[in-house]
Amino acid sequence: MTPDQFRTLLEAHFMSAIPHARECGMSLVRLDEAGAVAQMPYRLEWLGDTERGVIHTGVVTTLADTISGMAAVLAAGRFEVVATLDLRMDFLRPAQPELPLVSFAECYRLTRSIAFVRGHTWQADEKEPVATHQATFMRGSAGRMVAK
Repeated sequence: MTPDQFRTLLEAHFMSAIPHARECGMSLVRLDEAGAVAQMPYRLEWLGDTERGVIHTGVVTTLADTISGMAAVLAAGRFEVVATLDLRMDFLRPAQPELPLVSFAECYRLTRSIAFVRGHTWQADEKEPVATHQATFMRGSAGRMVAK
């Protein structure tokens, strides 16, 4: 399967493969050799500070984690299970209400068992990120011998 064919399949199965992403209303914006981009619409129930109208940081983290896992699978070039080992979020500014969240992730190193991913999340302007993140994912053992 070519990389383009794999990206097409990955896009087609994103929502069915990740039910939580579907429930959150996430959608893929782009999958290419640079990485993956997804967005999530604003919802009133996601406010973490109703007085200031700021979106809860857990919502930002959910989007960053999901698209980072997608970037890891994209880099692997095949469908495989990945599990978040570590996710570091640096929140740079509050996520404002009424605006969707958009997140980019790239897998910058892929080993036999670990994927290393970095990215950022923004709202109106990519040059003014809400957060940056760095993550590591354990790659599934599909197709490998498992010791008994």
